[in-house]
Amino acid sequence: MQQIATVQATEGMVLAKDVETGDNRVLCGRGTTLTAAMIDRFKRMDITHITVEGHPVVVEGARTLKEEVMDVEERFSRVRHIKPLMYLKKRIQERLIAARRPAAPPAGQGDGA
Repeated sequence: MQQIATVQATEGMVLAKDVETGDNRVLCGRGTTLTAAMIDRFKRMDITHITVEGHPVVVEGARTLKEEVMDVEERFSRVRHIKPLMYLKKRIQERLIAARRPAAPPAGQGDGA
């Protein structure tokens, strides 16, 4: 998943997280495919960022997943003998990987029900 500026959104992108108003009301739920009308509405409501599935927007200077995981590996290289820190390293790497995976469909969707 990737958080993008609403102005970068295009029709067909799929929301990875609910889009909420400032008072936490859900406008569009996770798994919704964006339309031009939805994107315009978000802009009119001053919703500046949304989270979409995948990594559809290429950001100049952004690092690849492999580069990010290797950076974590290098940062923890001097503390390999400290088990709690190795656990932390593993969790950080897992979160990096999970953030790039497409989100699972919301309950009741995509399971043939």
